[in-house]
Amino acid sequence: MPPDPRPDWVLAQRREIGHRIARRRAALGWTVERLAGAAGVSRDSVLRAEHATRSTGLDVLLQLADALGVTVGRLLDEDPVATDAGVPQPPR
Repeated sequence: MPPDPRPDWVLAQRREIGHRIARRRAALGWTVERLAGAAGVSRDSVLRAEHATRSTGLDVLLQLADALGVTVGRLLDEDPVATDAGVPQPPR
């Protein structure tokens, strides 16, 4: 069982992943509600992922990444998730 509370580096990584999700969503001009609908998850799931208030399960990350038109690897990568004017639209 993992230690409670989580190590600081885990929380920092979780926050960074949440920022990547939020930046990608903003780059697409999407609201939280639109992302939730496109991903088939609740609005609260998107907010929890973006604000890193709880650990986000792999299934939700997969659904968010798919809706955003990126791979989960891209969300986990240290490189910024496309936030410039040339952002390709997700396949929806």
